[in-house]
Amino acid sequence: MIPGKSEITLHQLHIFCAVAQADSLTRAAKQLGLAQPSLSQQLSKLEDSIGVRLFDRTLNRMTLTDAGRTLLRQAQFILNDVDETLATLREFAEGVRGIIRVAGLNSILRALLPGAMARLAETHPDMEFDIQEAAPAETLELLYNRTVQVGLIAAQSVAQSAVSFAQVPVIEDSYVLAVPSGLALSGVSDPSQGLPPQQKKILNSCIQFNFGTQHTQRIAHWYQHVMPGHRLIAQCRSYEVALSLVRAGKGVCLVPALAAKDNEAGLDLYESGLPRRRIMAVVPSHYQRVEPYRTFLDCLTAAGQTVAMPAVRPSPPFILGAEAGALRVAAP
Repeated sequence: MIPGKSEITLHQLHIFCAVAQADSLTRAAKQLGLAQPSLSQQLSKLEDSIGVRLFDRTLNRMTLTDAGRTLLRQAQFILNDVDETLATLREFAEGVRGIIRVAGLNSILRALLPGAMARLAETHPDMEFDIQEAAPAETLELLYNRTVQVGLIAAQSVAQSAVSFAQVPVIEDSYVLAVPSGLALSGVSDPSQGLPPQQKKILNSCIQFNFGTQHTQRIAHWYQHVMPGHRLIAQCRSYEVALSLVRAGKGVCLVPALAAKDNEAGLDLYESGLPRRRIMAVVPSHYQRVEPYRTFLDCLTAAGQTVAMPAVRPSPPFILGAEAGALRVAAP
C-alpha cells in the first residue's frame, strides 16, 4: 500500500481489466452489467490509490498507458489466482447449487449444449447454466472479464496470440456453400455457361458475415477466387438470418456445416474446399482441474463425437477447378 493512499480492491482490479480488454467504458459496463458512472468512479479511485494515470481517454476509447499495461499483466495474475482459489474452495461446498456460464455462436451452442448438459446431469444433477450467444471476439472478452467460464469458438476465428486460455478440441465441421434447393451445381464446370440467367444471378449474389474475425478475410478471398463475378448483396451477423435469405432465393452463402444442422429445409449444401473448422472449448487453465468444469469439458467432447452433420454434396466442378488453379499458381 502506498502511504497516504487508499487500498486497492479486487473489485477495482476486475473493472480495470474489463475496461482494458473492452477499450471503452460503454462496452465494459454492458459486459459487467454495471452502470457506466460506477465504472468511471471506480477507475478514478484506482488511479488515485496508485497515484498514476492508467488510461489515456478519448471520446470513444480508453487506451492503456505504460503504467496501465504493467498493472494489467499483474492484475490478471492476481485475479486468476483468486479465481483458482475460489474455484477450489467450491469443491468443498457440497450441496450448493452451481452455475456454469458459457458463451459462443448460436449454431455451436445449439449443436453441443443439449448433449453435454444431459451427460453432466448424470454426475452433477443440480448444475444450472447461464448461456450467452456471442461472436468469437465478444466471447473472448467475456472470458477475459470473467463473465463466463467457458467459451466455444472456432480455432481459426481469432488470432492465436489473443488467446491466453486452455483450448480443448470439441468438434470439427466443414465449410459448405449453401444454395437454394433447385439450384443444381453438381455438374457445373462453368457457371457463366452452364446455368440459366436467373440461376446464375442467384449464384453470383453472395451473403457474407461481419463477425470482425480473421476468418472473415479468408471467406472474402474464397469468393474472389472461386466466383470472381460475384456481388455482395448482404452482410449478416447471424448464420440463421443468412440461411433464411438463401432459402428465399436471394443468393448463396458460405457457412459452417453445423450452422445448417436441423435447418436444411429449402437448401442444398456443397463442399467448399475450405479447411475444416475446429471448435474449441476455451477456458481459464485452472478450470481443467476443478469440478464441475473438468467433467463438463469431457461432456462437451463426448457430445461433439455424437453430433449428426447435415447432408453435404461433393464440391461442384467449378469449385474443384478453382482449387486446382490455385495449386498450380502456388507450385514452384
